[in-house]
Amino acid sequence: MGIEKLHLEDALEDSPQTRSLLSVFEKDAIALKKYTVGLHNCCQRIMKAQNELCAATQSLSQHLRDFEIQKFPLESDDSVLSSTLKQFSSYLDDVSSIQQVLSAQFSETMMYPLSRFLQADLEEITTLCEMFQIASNEHDSAMSRYMRLHKRKDSERQKSEYNEELYLMRKKFHQTSLHYYSSLNALQYKRKCSLLEPVMGYLHAQRAFFQMGQDAVGKKEIEDFLNNISTSVQGVQQDLQTETKKTVEHIDTLEKQSAHMYHAEPMVDMPYIPPNTSLTQKAGYLYLRRGKHLHMPGPIGKQLIATKWERCFFFTVGGNLMSQSRDEVVATNTRLAGSLVLDLNEPGVLAEPHESDDRRFVFQVISPKSKRNTVLQAENERDKDEWICTLNNIVRESGYIKGKSPQVKERTSSSSSLTKQGSGSISPDQASLSSMSSSGAVPRTPAPTPSSSFVAEAPIQFDLLSQSSPSSGVTSSLPGPPKRINPFDQSANEVLDTLDSAIDTATYVESFVVRFLGSMEVTTDRGDKLVHETMRQIMAARAIHNVFKMTESRLVVSSECMRLIDPSTNTVRTQFALADISFWAAHPENTRLFAFITRTKPPGANQSTFSCHVFECNISAEEICQAIGTATKLAFQALMEKKAHEKVQQVKTREKNLLMQNIQQLEDAPEGEEGNLHNLPLSPDGKYLVLTATDELDDLIESGDLAQPMEKLTVESMQLPISGDLDNVDVEPESEA
Repeated sequence: MGIEKLHLEDALEDSPQTRSLLSVFEKDAIALKKYTVGLHNCCQRIMKAQNELCAATQSLSQHLRDFEIQKFPLESDDSVLSSTLKQFSSYLDDVSSIQQVLSAQFSETMMYPLSRFLQADLEEITTLCEMFQIASNEHDSAMSRYMRLHKRKDSERQKSEYNEELYLMRKKFHQTSLHYYSSLNALQYKRKCSLLEPVMGYLHAQRAFFQMGQDAVGKKEIEDFLNNISTSVQGVQQDLQTETKKTVEHIDTLEKQSAHMYHAEPMVDMPYIPPNTSLTQKAGYLYLRRGKHLHMPGPIGKQLIATKWERCFFFTVGGNLMSQSRDEVVATNTRLAGSLVLDLNEPGVLAEPHESDDRRFVFQVISPKSKRNTVLQAENERDKDEWICTLNNIVRESGYIKGKSPQVKERTSSSSSLTKQGSGSISPDQASLSSMSSSGAVPRTPAPTPSSSFVAEAPIQFDLLSQSSPSSGVTSSLPGPPKRINPFDQSANEVLDTLDSAIDTATYVESFVVRFLGSMEVTTDRGDKLVHETMRQIMAARAIHNVFKMTESRLVVSSECMRLIDPSTNTVRTQFALADISFWAAHPENTRLFAFITRTKPPGANQSTFSCHVFECNISAEEICQAIGTATKLAFQALMEKKAHEKVQQVKTREKNLLMQNIQQLEDAPEGEEGNLHNLPLSPDGKYLVLTATDELDDLIESGDLAQPMEKLTVESMQLPISGDLDNVDVEPESEA
């Protein structure tokens, strides 16, 4: 069957039959345009979906690659899962590149022909249809005016005008009709190619995509990789099924074993379970009574005590009763995190039942030294008796006996490795830790690797200073037993307002509350990695040896020196000259930890030794590092000014001596030589004698020789060991000083 056409010969006649056939073509064009718009929308959805698939594949690949930089607490750094996901991401990158090629082909072979057909052909038909209607109306109007002309002769001019108008309108109508008819006829041919080209381009692009995908993904290497991963996943699933089965059995066993623990008080029909009175360690939830004084308004102003019972988790470790609330943020990964409730090593500590007016199962722990009673409530009578026996057992076995040294009994095999005595002497505070470590020895660092910056078998000093440690600036410790403080109390004590007279004249003074964590000898005097590794070694040693006591001090940073002051007695524990501090830095993750390295040259030694001291503070450690940097910078500037002042004084002294010599020469000159005085250099007004020293001073200042000592003055001339670091004191606190 042939293609229907509009006869161009009938365009000028514009008969009703031609108009009827034209209306059919117009309806067909409108329906074709509507269908083409729908087809364009479908193809546009495919195009958007393909672009979204490309973006989603790229996002998935990047997300798999980001697994390597994520910090999972339970995932090791060399995890097989990380490397496997990284390999998957590389394969997804190849797939994404192929999908981008497919998206580009869709745009060229599917979307472009369809968009061109809509914009160039169908829109042209719409425009010509509007022009045809306008030309037809204008032709009808011109014909009507022409036919209404009167047959009188005096209207010849008007007849000529109307005739000319009809000529123009009929010509315009004819030309528009020809273009319109020919466009409608051409549309019957274009509809076939314009509707088939997008679908054909889509299929060609898909074929090319699958071919490239087969070449990229169908490799033997990828097939073997997927087979290995599938086998591994199946093995993990089998292990999961086995573990799930064991877990279900274990849960059933635990439920049966814990049936008697569901009731706070055992039921009457349950068998009696006596308390275990031989325990030396125990943990569990107890209620702690806290008191608060309330002031009642009125003329008398009575004081009432309001009690509050708080549920906390209590446990015993190293001869101490510790507590930890459920919502407390644990700063370390060890189970020792918590707050110190009571030191069971103190003499006279006793746990006994306590009668309470409003609560049952209450007992108290009495500490005569601290003059306070800790009132606790257990869940039932058996739990109360076990806690009382456990605390009393710890007091008997691990506590101190007045006038005797503490005797340590064997506990577990974990403390047997601590029997090696450290080389450094032990202070009384360190001796009080003998209940936490089996011998009280100073822990040693592990044997270093060839690239290690630590001294082999270097002892870690957990106390600020030992009794035998020589230091001219340290006062002797107070007599009596060592004082224990809460090592986990993060509340800042009130800083004393009065500073000692040694730093009253300092241009810069800052005071901070710090707690000493430990120090150890290192091989070099600087390095962020060295400081961070030292922090890790000391924190790990404290956790391993159950050392949680920390000495709290007030760190006074001034432009003269750095001092650690005992806040209770306001005495100087130790001090560090700014010349001996070579490096300081804060911990990159824990903002409360900082450390600094000092150098010491023993008498008669050829080389200096370096020690790294680690502290904990209540504020940001970067503030303390910034204060140390500021103090060091001011000290350096003060020394530079002092050197310059000394140089000026030397020049003035030489000038004065020269003046005195000239005066003496004038007084001793004979009368015959008085005429020579006119040859002396005088000022322009003749009143003053020009001295050579003044000229030399001016020349010295102009030539820069006076500033030369300040420019050439290095830290060695200051007898500072931190030679090149004071020039960079304005860097960040964690950088080199």
